[in-house]
Amino acid sequence: MTSTRTRTELTVAALETVYDLLASRIDQVGPEKTELFLVKLALLNANALGDAELFRTQLDAAAADL
Repeated sequence: MTSTRTRTELTVAALETVYDLLASRIDQVGPEKTELFLVKLALLNANALGDAELFRTQLDAAAADL
């Protein structure tokens, strides 16, 4: 299924805000639940994105050069 929504990119300032929110929430859930939290977050965002192929592309980009 392909999404018909227009893709918008976040500004650098907005990305910094997202980073800060994510880092803070990872600290809040603690190391024992970080993996579960990140999987749940990824699934929620994949659903919101509505495009499995774009999600696959993002997975590949995130895994690159780790």
